Amino acid sequence: MQSTRLTKLLAFLTNEPQDPFILYALATEYNSLKDTDNAFHYYLKLVAEHPDYVGTYYHLGKLYQQVGQQERAVEIYQAGMKAARDKGDRHAFSELQGAYNSAAGLDYEDD
Repeated sequence: MQSTRLTKLLAFLTNEPQDPFILYALATEYNSLKDTDNAFHYYLKLVAEHPDYVGTYYHLGKLYQQVGQQERAVEIYQAGMKAARDKGDRHAFSELQGAYNSAAGLDYEDD
């Protein structure tokens, strides 16, 4: 049974199939429902069709980490950092850089 929120989002998508916020909301909702395939579908659609929608990269990277694809997560974080830099979004860049450093094993502390 689909959640009410998911049903509403799918209806919104029918009316505005290229709206990046709706695609992002769908990806996030599927992710919260543990429907990894559909979450990947919508996150990857966002990256392909709306590469400047910076919020996508963090969550897509985390999803790749969740399924054990660390190298792909690192690549996504790098692409996201570039998109954030191009857009001038310092906050998103900082979050993506932190995720990248952690995924790449660069988040060590000095003793």
